[in-house]
Amino acid sequence: ECPGTSSAQAGRAAACQGCPNQSLCAGGAAGPDPDTVLVLSGKGGVGKSTFSAILAHGLAADEAKQVALLDIDICGPSIPKMMGLEGEQVHQSGSGWSPVYVEENLGVMSVGFLLSSPDDAVIWRGPKKNGLIKQFLRDVDWGEIDYLIVDTPPGTSDEHLSIVQYLSAAHIDGAVIITTPQEISLQDVRKEINFCHKVKLPIIGVVENMSGFICPKCKNESQIFPPTTGGAEKMCQNLNVSLLGKVPLDPQIGKSCDKGQSFLSEAPESPATSSYRNIIQRIQEYCDQRHFQEDNTI
Repeated sequence: ECPGTSSAQAGRAAACQGCPNQSLCAGGAAGPDPDTVLVLSGKGGVGKSTFSAILAHGLAADEAKQVALLDIDICGPSIPKMMGLEGEQVHQSGSGWSPVYVEENLGVMSVGFLLSSPDDAVIWRGPKKNGLIKQFLRDVDWGEIDYLIVDTPPGTSDEHLSIVQYLSAAHIDGAVIITTPQEISLQDVRKEINFCHKVKLPIIGVVENMSGFICPKCKNESQIFPPTTGGAEKMCQNLNVSLLGKVPLDPQIGKSCDKGQSFLSEAPESPATSSYRNIIQRIQEYCDQRHFQEDNTI
């Protein structure tokens, strides 16, 4: 396991062998750990990868920040297509695997870059999945980054345990949990929140996706997925978890993902864009506050 950049064993521990940043850490030149955000959802199809992609685009809008998006959804890697990188391949250099870049300050890594075709099925057992996740964390030469966004598969299984374990010695700001309003989704999200508590993973908050549909013509709002038990807002109140925001349905979100474009840039006037920007700002404020508290803890 990585001892962390602030450890006396940084760059010298057995786990550091083969890491592209080993010499930097050993020489005391490594920068601070990046703000690390895990994007989780107990349920599939609630917009987790979509949120990860939009969050990465939103953070990278600040050209002074370096953003890394790591896709550990081994069996369903959709990030390459959402980021407009389908068909790209990973290149090996002397310092490790090079990420694939969307912009100069936005790099991406995914098992999708290692497949010969987007239609190839990844039929792996847990140990092989865990090995690839460890390799992603150890061998990818991200350079100095400010944010690491980790897109995870649904559930609370191998990939989730592995990423938490491998990053346990590094700085993890917390998890953003994605849901939709209906009870069948909230049921699985409660399990995800319970998972976070058990592994001592801080929860930044919950995002409710597909939260109503605002007609672009008449501006009336319809509930496509009725919140029969109060939706994410009620659940967050009951579980004492922050609700980061609600994102309404917008057909342009799906279109932007299919085309590999940034929804924030393609639909700047959409109510969904406003919601996303408010949520991203709250995540940034959470990370800044967490760093402030750590820096002032003796």
